[in-house]
Amino acid sequence: MTYANDRLHEEIAYVAYHFHWSLEEILDLEHHDRRRWTDGIASLVTRAGAEG
Repeated sequence: MTYANDRLHEEIAYVAYHFHWSLEEILDLEHHDRRRWTDGIASLVTRAGAEG
């Protein structure tokens, strides 16, 4: 089973945009670790929106 390219690119863009990590750094992450980071970023963004 492969991971959808569109979804992978969305995750890369999301992490790169918020944390300014390089493509290589993001691609070096295991899938579950990258998903944890995207979920964590989403939580921070949601919380910041609620507080702002």
